[in-house]
Amino acid sequence: MNLDIDAQAFRKISYGLYIVTAGTAGKYNGQLLNVAMQVTANPIQIAVCVNKGNLTYEYIKEFNTFGLSILEQDTPLKFMGTWGFKSGRDIDKFQGVNFKAGKTGAPLVLDHSLAVMESKVISEMDAGSHVLFIGEVLFSEDLKAGSVLTYEYYQQVKRGQVSRNAPTYSEKLPHKKNGQEDKMKKYICDVCGYVYDPAEGDPGQNIAPDTPFENLPDEWVCPECGAGKDQFSPES
Repeated sequence: MNLDIDAQAFRKISYGLYIVTAGTAGKYNGQLLNVAMQVTANPIQIAVCVNKGNLTYEYIKEFNTFGLSILEQDTPLKFMGTWGFKSGRDIDKFQGVNFKAGKTGAPLVLDHSLAVMESKVISEMDAGSHVLFIGEVLFSEDLKAGSVLTYEYYQQVKRGQVSRNAPTYSEKLPHKKNGQEDKMKKYICDVCGYVYDPAEGDPGQNIAPDTPFENLPDEWVCPECGAGKDQFSPES
């Protein structure tokens, strides 16, 4: 690891959280995304950055279009977990989700969305593990008023986790406590991405700070989605 790089510095860059989608009737997929931006005003173009290993990437390449849903601040972690920690190769992410087909047929997720838009890919740039797709917006709709879910709010308030395929994912360095490495590992909910931090405990369920995950009572559940302890994995 480059010792001149302080990973915490990159958390100061402002991001939103979105769902990017692709496909057409009977062949849909989508994923959680934190790198999306408007790049020009005339014509209106936006850019999204997608991991090459994701099914959504394959669908964007195949259909040459993508949809984007801008999430509201109150979006539940369980809802985001489906899009960020599950693969469309294993489940149908759209089952039970309110969405509509855009002008090109690309799905636009409406649940927990403040606005949606649909774009035709006009160029792309290879970024190693990811590809930056630039699309010309063909359709957009402002759905409702509300506060946008930012990446900072997702991590600091909702205590959400970063997917390994996210552009901003990085291996965590061990925390130090009183000059020594903190041996208590954090655990991540496999369902919604909530992170149990032993240093903070879970006051809502009367779990005191500095309680290791292994010492949590068997009846303890994820405070966000209700998943049991057996659905948590140690943070790598």
